[in-house]
Amino acid sequence: MSYETILYEEDGPIGTITLNRPEDGNMFNATMCHEIRDCIEQRRQETNTRVLVLTGAGDRFFCIGGRKDGLPDTQMYPGILPTLEMYEAIDRVQKPVIASVNGFAVGGGNVLQMVCDLTIAKESAIFRQVGPMMGSFDAGYGTWYLEDLVGKKKAKEMWYCNPKIPAREALALGLINRVVADADLAAETKKFALEVADRGSFALASIKGSFNARHGGVGGLARLAHDLLLKQYLNSEESKELSASMREKRKPDSETFGH
Repeated sequence: MSYETILYEEDGPIGTITLNRPEDGNMFNATMCHEIRDCIEQRRQETNTRVLVLTGAGDRFFCIGGRKDGLPDTQMYPGILPTLEMYEAIDRVQKPVIASVNGFAVGGGNVLQMVCDLTIAKESAIFRQVGPMMGSFDAGYGTWYLEDLVGKKKAKEMWYCNPKIPAREALALGLINRVVADADLAAETKKFALEVADRGSFALASIKGSFNARHGGVGGLARLAHDLLLKQYLNSEESKELSASMREKRKPDSETFGH
């Protein structure tokens, strides 16, 4: 499938999504948000790809936020970028998503890397929240996830004072997982992704679902119970017996329950 604002390629068990608007800082627009969402949703439906990588085109910008130019601006649709659909897709997909930060991760770009399961960054990468400087903000994912990662006081400082945070400081804060030399980012990202891909897919999906259930409320719990546990139950002797007894209009054999 071809895309207008992103690139997608596969390398063995690794699927890489590249934000492909380097002339504009790889900023989101509505098309990009939807394309990232759709690409991730397609990966949910196949088993060849075991880990996803999200990065930016070029060597300066991972992503520096979003543009809402041309969006409808009405009471029902108030000109807001559909970033939540993109964030939710990352949370929802049962496969680990690694952000490979190749430059500035600013505003929504920093939120994007936070929503990913893991983050590796090059030495010269910069992380920053800038909404209150620019007449905007990114509450929800941008506040809750940031607080979880760096603590409430530091998260508030990042939102209230908007400091530029170098990669090494971001690592020390717990905002990201790994920092590598600029020239080694691509190779180290692949190594990181293969390390994750070598783990059990169902085990990782269950762990990810458990992590996200707390944030997702009823939706998160449903993802864990419905997407992961339901299939196991449908394959159980108990489920098969209950289904058969319903079809055959008889009392189920309770001896099969729990097996």
